[in-house]
Amino acid sequence: MGGWRKLGLIAGGGDLPVALAEHCAETGAPYFVARIAPYANAALEAHPGAIHGLGAMGARIQALREADCDAIVLLGQVPRPDLRTLEFDAGGLAMVPALLAAAPQGDDALLRALLLEHEKAGFRVVGAETAMADLLAPPGVLSALSPTARDAADMSKAAKIASAIGAFDIGQSVVVCDGLPLAVEAQEGTDAMLRRVRELPDTVRGNATKRRGVLVKRPKSIQERRVDLPVVGARTIEGAAAAGLAGVAVEAGGALLLRRAEIVAAANRAGLFLYGFTRAEVGEL
Repeated sequence: MGGWRKLGLIAGGGDLPVALAEHCAETGAPYFVARIAPYANAALEAHPGAIHGLGAMGARIQALREADCDAIVLLGQVPRPDLRTLEFDAGGLAMVPALLAAAPQGDDALLRALLLEHEKAGFRVVGAETAMADLLAPPGVLSALSPTARDAADMSKAAKIASAIGAFDIGQSVVVCDGLPLAVEAQEGTDAMLRRVRELPDTVRGNATKRRGVLVKRPKSIQERRVDLPVVGARTIEGAAAAGLAGVAVEAGGALLLRRAEIVAAANRAGLFLYGFTRAEVGEL
């Protein structure tokens, strides 16, 4: 699989690491899960691996080496740490200067520095979609419903806003309704952003009986695409539905659809569209 001998999954929170571990197990691909405490999903305990704190980078790298991993994928949710208070082991301390230098430049710079440190340790770093190809969002309509012309206009505007904020390493998600920007994502994440939209009055957003507005998720324009691509899961669909939105749109080839059949079914049940847009469709800034 992918031209490597054995894949190491450095796993934070959420369902994406679980889905990839299950995929490796089902396909017989050799793998090892390096769980990050306390964030990793408890379901990963059923898979071969080890667990270490966030700052125990030396111990984590050693465990990956002892497991004979030659490639790694970093995935899952980990809150942005305060590097000054994090407890590092000796291997982690060696990385601190590079991480401290990158941290003020934003999340993407910090992730790039982290990837570089793992490459220096001798690992090939790959994206989750390289290990599990059907994660990537394809272009076009994925659900029973298609976006209307009004939805397409909201999608285009939200995509342009997402491109603009992404250039400043702010976030990956934007909600627009009838041309009015309702929310942009920063450090709170998509789920919390959608809860904010849900608290807005029906005069500026849709509801369960008259859905309006679109959630767009796309990579930051400056993004290192081997890590932290936007993810859509069932919870994303549920949050968009609760916020009264008409649908969810992602950049085709630039977002991961977690358990695609499940989220398409969830969108159909809720009466939402799910759509993969191309850059040509939305028109870049």
